[in-house]
Amino acid sequence: MNSTAKILIIIVTWNKKDYVLDLLKSLSSISFPRDQLDILVIDNASNDGTVEALEAQFDDLQIIHNAENLGGTGGFNTGLAWAFEQAESRYDYLWLLDNDVVVHKNALSELVSILDENPDIAITGSTMMQLDYPWRINEMGAFIDRGRGTLLFNRHLKEVPGWREKPLPELLVGDADLSKKLNDCQPSMDVDYVAAASLLIRAPVAKQTGLWMDFFIHYDDVEWCLRIAGAGHRIVVSAKSLIWHVSAIAKVPSWILYYDNRNVLYLLEKHSDKAAVKNTMRWIVKKALYYKLLGKEDLTQLHLEALADYQQGIMGKKNIQLPYQSPALSEIGAVFSDPSINTIIIPWTVNLQATSLLQTLVIAMRKRPELKVFYIVPPPQLDYPPCQFPNAIPIAVPSFFVLRYLKYFRLRKQFDLCLQSDYQPILLLSWAAKQNLFVNYDTYCLRPAPSFSKIINSLPALLKTWFQSGK
Repeated sequence: MNSTAKILIIIVTWNKKDYVLDLLKSLSSISFPRDQLDILVIDNASNDGTVEALEAQFDDLQIIHNAENLGGTGGFNTGLAWAFEQAESRYDYLWLLDNDVVVHKNALSELVSILDENPDIAITGSTMMQLDYPWRINEMGAFIDRGRGTLLFNRHLKEVPGWREKPLPELLVGDADLSKKLNDCQPSMDVDYVAAASLLIRAPVAKQTGLWMDFFIHYDDVEWCLRIAGAGHRIVVSAKSLIWHVSAIAKVPSWILYYDNRNVLYLLEKHSDKAAVKNTMRWIVKKALYYKLLGKEDLTQLHLEALADYQQGIMGKKNIQLPYQSPALSEIGAVFSDPSINTIIIPWTVNLQATSLLQTLVIAMRKRPELKVFYIVPPPQLDYPPCQFPNAIPIAVPSFFVLRYLKYFRLRKQFDLCLQSDYQPILLLSWAAKQNLFVNYDTYCLRPAPSFSKIINSLPALLKTWFQSGK
């Protein structure tokens, strides 16, 4: 690597001590001259010992302490504002990194090569692999559907041949040129957007463009990329620069939905047209109804608040208080021990093998002989493993989805508890039991079943919002 570029690395962190330590350790092994790098960590008022750990283990980085959690937006804006105050000759490029990534040894050098050799390119980003499935691509840059703001990820979930058997430490130092490993894959390609999980930008372009819009989190880096592209600059993603990031698949829809729905409207208002904003507002109302039917009324409210706040021009951080607790999955045994719960129904979409649920259920069934567990067998055309725990009572469902959903409807109110996957819930099953237990790989949430009367009573307000959104 013969580049003479001077680079400022900007990392934003909040209560992810172990992740940011792993990132900094991976940065210590990159193939780029250390004397050409400065590392700036923006700490958003962490209370998990992050700052103390950083100060104890690293003496070659600068830390800025924010007095409160300003989100990814505020954190990166703090770092960018600091960079903009430096002498113009101090840095050629700024490298923005999420705190929960680890980087390949050549991740930075490959990005620098692109900017060094292509003056018309302003931003280049890394291919993002999944940290929890290291052989799988999460995104290789993205395009944006400006009709609804949907991100269209390139190579999403594509597996790299031969990588399943390799541990992450080996991948971090091995051959990472995906243009040689994937069919029809160019070393780099023009895109609409690369994530600030690993984004290298020319320092003068960053300063000319200015700070991120005050979104708090999500869509802030997307809007920035669109703004820069709108000024005539190219944005490319590299297939030779790799990072590993916790995949979105493992993240449960929750309070973040407020920011996703509010911020995409601001993005479309600035970079699309009124029709796109209206269509997306109506789509948000439909999603609000979906969550109400699913039995997650608090998430319904988040969608409606996102709409209302956008219409009032509210941006930045919002104080969100959700009504239901989400205990650790290790505590779920208390639910199965409840004497009022005697019948449980579980669809095949709940991955019992990937969590402690299987063991906890088996123990509960042994302690409580009266506890009956019903298991919905996956239709033959779906590739799911069979049920593998004892004494479960199978329920077969038709292959044709219309008949299958009719079967779900006929099961309504027949059980005490229905287990649902947060990642893949089945809508009509939320009506099968008195309570729904939504589970993911880390937590669970116990909720009452949807109320038919409440849904009927809420329809006029939802319809009014839907019609007003189209005006």
